Amino acid sequence: MKATAPYRIAIVGAGPAGFYAAGHLLANTAVPVTVDLFDRLPTPFGLVRSGVAPDHHKIKSVTRIYEKTAKREGFRFVGHVDVGTDIGTSDLAEHYHAVMITTGAQTDRRLGIPGEDLPGVHPATDFVAWYNGHPHYIECSFDLTAEKAVVIGMGNVAVDVARILLRCCDELGTTDIADHALDALKQSHVKQVTLVGRRGPVQAAFTNPELKELLHLKDVHI
Repeated sequence: MKATAPYRIAIVGAGPAGFYAAGHLLANTAVPVTVDLFDRLPTPFGLVRSGVAPDHHKIKSVTRIYEKTAKREGFRFVGHVDVGTDIGTSDLAEHYHAVMITTGAQTDRRLGIPGEDLPGVHPATDFVAWYNGHPHYIECSFDLTAEKAVVIGMGNVAVDVARILLRCCDELGTTDIADHALDALKQSHVKQVTLVGRRGPVQAAFTNPELKELLHLKDVHI
């Protein structure tokens, strides 16, 4: 494509990285551009919508910044398009001056240990996407009949999972949690959650506010 302004930019992935990239491109008045932001889902915002815990409304409010970007002249959101299946990157390259890939990390890290593929062992992305109502994970099933659960990891996602498993369902009902997940958690028998890390508390990756939330859970002893 001949490089003449305004430059047409395709961004693949409508999560935080995609929106921040689009925002910076459209804010640069010295270089006129138009941006088409593609995503495989029909809705934007990526992990802010499907990865942030449903009881973290303040973090989710960052979408207001993305909404301002979406209202800029020259911006277009193209949802429900799976780049690599519906269209290829070579197709995009034919019609745009530049293509940016901002799809992020799609899967969990494997531990590489015996037993991680057994029934009842799940990647965090599956569980988090399930309770956030991600359309690709709605049909997931999690056995919550045991009284004890183990979460391997010491980051914010691990703390989120522990908190969702133990938090009072009456409180969860006031959050953005998916209805199917709330119904399942109401039937949960889980009473004890153990967080397991390979290093000590000093090296833990969770933030202090996340940890403090655990200390204030109703009827939960840490």
